[in-house]
Amino acid sequence: MSSTSNNEFQIWLQRSLAALFLTGQVVVHLLKGKINRRNTIEQMVIVGPDSLTIALATSIFVGMVFTIQVAREFLNFGAVQAIGGVLALALSRELAPVLTAVVLAARVGSAFAAEIGTMKVTEQIDALYVLKSDPIDYLVIPRLLACCLMLPMLTMLSLVVGLIGGILVATGFYNVSYVIFIESIQSFIQVWDIVSALIKAVVFGALIAIVGCNWGLTTIGGARGVGESTTTAVVMALSAIFISNFFMSLLMFQGLSR
Repeated sequence: MSSTSNNEFQIWLQRSLAALFLTGQVVVHLLKGKINRRNTIEQMVIVGPDSLTIALATSIFVGMVFTIQVAREFLNFGAVQAIGGVLALALSRELAPVLTAVVLAARVGSAFAAEIGTMKVTEQIDALYVLKSDPIDYLVIPRLLACCLMLPMLTMLSLVVGLIGGILVATGFYNVSYVIFIESIQSFIQVWDIVSALIKAVVFGALIAIVGCNWGLTTIGGARGVGESTTTAVVMALSAIFISNFFMSLLMFQGLSR
């Protein structure tokens, strides 16, 4: 059991180091302007429009549930004018970027790992080298750009839809005027709250793409290896999202006061 755990840890460490190395390679290739536009557009469609429904469905119910949890307590304290603002802050700073990234990690990150992992075990990656096509230019960078470009857009849409869900619950169940709700949002939220959500979304998108592609490129062991890579890629992407979110929140908001 101990030997098995040590082997698993060594494999995890090797793959983590490979992910760091892959990140460096991606940066170098991007600085050289090596971008496959056709592949990038195809991946943007997969990451963006194809993920839109599940991302927005998640966001509207999160906004509704958050409002249910907060509205009654705020009404008891006579703080009805703060309901919309608190929801807006929660969505913009944390819920919208994090939950949208979680949805993409599960949907897109796993797909990246499975697709590239299958190419790896069937020697299609080697075929790219034979054809003098770099897998980083052809496979990794289009997925990275797609995630970094589309996740901020999905995050902003999720923010808006989440607020709409909150308005529906506040007006329908707690008789809170939508005018008061919207004025609360305007008085609480600041430009930096929106900017921080976009920054987080870009970072999360890069993490999802790098982890998914790296775990695909380092797949070994046939079909079983592809399955393990897919599962592990999702776990690692989620862990990376939550850990990086803590440090970014610490840097972005620890000095802010209202």
